[in-house]
Amino acid sequence: MSNIWIRHYMVLGVLIILLFFNIGLKAQRHRIIVDSSVLIIDASVSPYNQLFPGDTIFFLAGPRKYLLVRNFQGEYENPFVFTNLNGKVTVNTDHYFGFLFEHCRYIKLTGSGDTASFYGFMIERVENGAGISFNELCSDYEIDHISIENVLISGIYAKTDPDCSFTSTRENFTQFNTIIHDNYIAGTGNEGMYIGSTKYFGQTVNCNGKDTLLLPSLLDGVKIYSNIINYPGWDGIQVSSASKNCQVYDNLIMNDSQAMISGQMSGIILGGGSKCDCYNNCVSDGKGDGIEIHGLGGSRIFNNVIVNAGRTFYPEDLQQMKYGIFVTDVSMQQDSSVFLLFNDIVNPKSDGIRFLSVKSKNNLAASNVIINPGNYDFYQNGHTNFNGEDSYVMIPNSATDILLKNNYFRRTPDSAGFAATNYSLVPGSPLIDEAYPDNKQVYFDFYHHARPFGPGYDIGAFEFNPAWLQIENDQFDPGNYPIPYPDPARNKLTIKYVITNSSVVVLDIYNLRGRIIFHDNQGLTAAGNNKLTLDVDKFPVGVYLYTLRMEGRAVSGRFVKIK
Repeated sequence: MSNIWIRHYMVLGVLIILLFFNIGLKAQRHRIIVDSSVLIIDASVSPYNQLFPGDTIFFLAGPRKYLLVRNFQGEYENPFVFTNLNGKVTVNTDHYFGFLFEHCRYIKLTGSGDTASFYGFMIERVENGAGISFNELCSDYEIDHISIENVLISGIYAKTDPDCSFTSTRENFTQFNTIIHDNYIAGTGNEGMYIGSTKYFGQTVNCNGKDTLLLPSLLDGVKIYSNIINYPGWDGIQVSSASKNCQVYDNLIMNDSQAMISGQMSGIILGGGSKCDCYNNCVSDGKGDGIEIHGLGGSRIFNNVIVNAGRTFYPEDLQQMKYGIFVTDVSMQQDSSVFLLFNDIVNPKSDGIRFLSVKSKNNLAASNVIINPGNYDFYQNGHTNFNGEDSYVMIPNSATDILLKNNYFRRTPDSAGFAATNYSLVPGSPLIDEAYPDNKQVYFDFYHHARPFGPGYDIGAFEFNPAWLQIENDQFDPGNYPIPYPDPARNKLTIKYVITNSSVVVLDIYNLRGRIIFHDNQGLTAAGNNKLTLDVDKFPVGVYLYTLRMEGRAVSGRFVKIK
């Protein structure tokens, strides 16, 4: 064999050895523990440059001033994980951020590192900025089990603004897979969450002496769910420029828009450029509109419970209007459609639904419950050209193309057959089986119970099923979601769940601030439909969080305790 072939095989052998060595390193899971004195974590410098996608970075419990994380590039199946260790990590700072992430992709920030607290990261105060910011080309990230309070700007800020480098303009960058869940945000100066750019149509910036229109990046893949937001200064959740695969669901938003800044007042706002499904959210007692839709169209807004929207916003001034659901043409695509289905809207300050879009076509508002819109008497008494009935669904422009079907409009809730403690249905309710049959593929209700039960769908956010009243029925199937029942609970709480393989099952219950108050190890539990029952009689009245751990996974939820 010639020398050249010998050298060829020697080089090939070395390359194979190096390849297997590298694979072996990547297959190992590294962990690194970061002391609270460390403020900057940069993957381009030692020791962090020795980590591989899928590795975990642990932050020791205790106070820290702030945290800056840069340049971590994980993989789709192997994200870098940042979590707490041995207790809670707290931030109380005069800085302009609590946590800041730059140039990161495929990462997970989770406060689930210690079962003693639902929120393992607690940002207690940020004097001069936002609680958590993901910018500078960050993409493909997940944020969960974090408490954020008392921040000057937003609780969570998730976007990259374009600049004259053009690296983050629409044609060069897309923010993929923004997932935010199971967080608590309270007392923000601005939005609870600011997701995506509100300048969907761009802004003109002087770049190298020339006025240039910079279009912000779009978001593809947004999931914002199971968050609690209380007393934000501006909107509770704002999602803009999220043009594909966007869902906002199962969030609890209370007392929004406390600063009463015009144009920044809603529980949830789907801003310019967004195309999102928005469902199973509860928005209560805010000063702003319940849900605003200024997006591209093509959205389904369903199974939401909106209570007292805008009622405390200048309550004596009827000209200062706020609505349960508000739809406009800000970025509506011509001939697109909006579907408003199965929503409960109770006591809005002005109109139940105000629909201003004329660009959209074939819109549908069906199977909604609207109770006691504040504008009823205002219209009825001749202050406008409308009458009282128009306050349920206000359509100011006759060119609007919208079909109203099988909605339930009343001045008082008594006639609807609601339960006294929430808006679920009681036997004999006139809402049962009376919904519009074209449900736009909505097959579950506010509690994720299957729709329909019986011969037809029920009007409003809740589907009535007598089996739910008989929770002891062994045939009751909770499906993919653990189901706490009754919710609200007075004395006993039962949680039904399904596991596919026998597994140890552990239940932890936390108060709203994330402190554990109850722990129960069920031990090894057989596969199939299961349930556990506990006494909550001595729990104080309020909202509670729970985590059910089984089969190597954890599922979180919440329930309400009443007297």
